[in-house]
Amino acid sequence: MTQYKLAILKNEDPFDHQPWVDACNQYVGKVDYKVIDLTLNDWVENIKAYDPQICLLKPAGKTSLFRALYQERVDVIVNDLGIKTYPTFNELKIYENKRFFAYWAKANQISHPKTEVFYSKNEAFRFINSSKYPIVGKMNIGASGNGVEILHDSAKAIKYVERAFNDGLSSKTGPKLKKGKLPKRVWRKLTHPTELKNRLRTYSEIGADKQKGFVIFQEFVLHDFEWRVVRIGDSFFAHKKIKVGEKASGALIKEYDNPPLALFDYVKKLTDEFKFRSVAVDIFESESGEYFVNEIQCIFGQSDTYQMLVDEKSGRYIHKHNKWIFEAGDFNQNQSYNLRLEYILSLLIPI
Repeated sequence: MTQYKLAILKNEDPFDHQPWVDACNQYVGKVDYKVIDLTLNDWVENIKAYDPQICLLKPAGKTSLFRALYQERVDVIVNDLGIKTYPTFNELKIYENKRFFAYWAKANQISHPKTEVFYSKNEAFRFINSSKYPIVGKMNIGASGNGVEILHDSAKAIKYVERAFNDGLSSKTGPKLKKGKLPKRVWRKLTHPTELKNRLRTYSEIGADKQKGFVIFQEFVLHDFEWRVVRIGDSFFAHKKIKVGEKASGALIKEYDNPPLALFDYVKKLTDEFKFRSVAVDIFESESGEYFVNEIQCIFGQSDTYQMLVDEKSGRYIHKHNKWIFEAGDFNQNQSYNLRLEYILSLLIPI
């Protein structure tokens, strides 16, 4: 039987890559795969010896140290070893990198909340003295709303800048007590001590990861929700992330209203232009119906077993014959990694 040869590029977390393993195990006999630890010194030798058709990425996004390591090494894999990856290197570059995303969105004229990055303390002070409040302070790395502060006046913004340039900023970390199924999550960690130990270490590393010497300020967009639009291959999904307090990210409160097809038109055009095929695009919608891209992430969490409901049925949208077609079904198993792998295999030639 012909096979596909895939390398799973593990990050510093011992469990992060497991969904890729679970997906590959659905294709026993059809997929040959090897897990390669990208954080170890022999990563080049291991990749060259295995010689995969494609590398499956699970990028590091918790600390700046390992995020930089992962991107640097994937850069070599793609541009020096000539091996393709999924997600692509261009999708990886804007993953958990709010500085780079701001530059990229501005350069490509993508509608997004106005974002400023200052490496000069005096320049940052001049900005906050002339700003309309509130403004949003963001750390470069921080998923689920971590590392985001809403600054309501210049006094708070001044303290924020002083902290960023003197002591450094750190992200709030620890278990999300407001997240659903807390007793079940606590019980699982207590009955899986290796996972608990890893989670506690991760909290410690995130808390110790200081961002010093620059600030990122973003325009505050008044909103009650964000649209999350997911594209995996040629499958599209969308739902609302509902704001709790002042943030929608990290609240894990969702509404599965029927999404407008214009939203898919917008995201399809965007992702077609940049050849993105594994992304979650978080979008603010203005009162006039204009879309503003808040973030784009190539790897993203999934707290429910589906990404979209249409008339209370789970499924996906696909674009065929110049129109959107809804297909009911369970397309988001295994945190949507099965769907990712299905798409990859549709593109590869068996060996």
